[in-house]
Amino acid sequence: MEWMVNRIGLTMGDPAGIGPEVICKALKDMSAAERAATLVIADPVFMARASALVGADLDFVTTDAAVEAGKVADGGVPLLPVEANNRDAILPGQLSADAGEVGCRIIKTAVELALAKKIDVICTAALNKTAIRMAGYALNGHAGLLSHFTGVKKCYAVLACPQLSVIHVTTHVALSKAAGLCRTELILDTIRAAHRHVLTTGVARPRVAVAAINPHAGEAGLYGTEDQEQVVPAVEAACAEGILATGPIPGDVVFEQAIDGKFDIVVAQFHDQGHIPAKLIGRHETVNITAGLPILRTSVDQGTAFDIAWKGVARPGNMKAAIAMARRMRPV
Repeated sequence: MEWMVNRIGLTMGDPAGIGPEVICKALKDMSAAERAATLVIADPVFMARASALVGADLDFVTTDAAVEAGKVADGGVPLLPVEANNRDAILPGQLSADAGEVGCRIIKTAVELALAKKIDVICTAALNKTAIRMAGYALNGHAGLLSHFTGVKKCYAVLACPQLSVIHVTTHVALSKAAGLCRTELILDTIRAAHRHVLTTGVARPRVAVAAINPHAGEAGLYGTEDQEQVVPAVEAACAEGILATGPIPGDVVFEQAIDGKFDIVVAQFHDQGHIPAKLIGRHETVNITAGLPILRTSVDQGTAFDIAWKGVARPGNMKAAIAMARRMRPV
């Protein structure tokens, strides 16, 4: 059986969390051909435990040959083993440096495979930011790891669901600082990243909406001048490059216009401006995508859920949505 397009590298996430469980539940519902095209990058012991926990009865093929050839028995799942240094120290629902360390090594392995074109897309289960730091990585979760391992200085968070896609100029900074960071060059770079991301989903001429920073786009300076001084030049520069960019559009109308089909993606200026509508509209179908990398990556839009980890109750819907998005994307 040959690899399907896309060949997905599915990473385990933090083994103390729900990642192994939701992966096994998603794999259980795949066709044999889909399983064969899904390389699980994980500690095989945790994956076997999760398969037994959810009654998936998965046949993991733990050989390096599975990476190259993609040939497994009907219904089998290729698995590239990345083993935890101290499995006994990794307990369900508990923070662990060992869990964080193996999670980071798994991401490094996945990036290496993607850069070598042995997989087409990385799809990730959740890591725990505190566990990553306990393991000695002073990086901000998956985004920091992916930037570090690919050598990219800046990447962008995209939230996508069937009705709406949003990319962010700024994310994890205080709201009091966000407006000051939304400068023309960064906004322009985000518009470019938005355009390129939408191209990977098969849209030939992406339509990019740019949300305003201030209420009513500043109301001619009454509520601030940032939109005229920073956003307008960025939109004009993007249009000069041939990008179909429109803005600044007030935040209280731009998302409705995108949902109605006027735009393919919205550039949000700060974290909650984009996260709230995307999660409200998409709910469990919202997928986290990292734009601006030399590789493609999708992820669940959920955490490690330590409170329910290894109890067999985690829902796989968001993992299935992340995998479905990964199968749609193509390099550009």
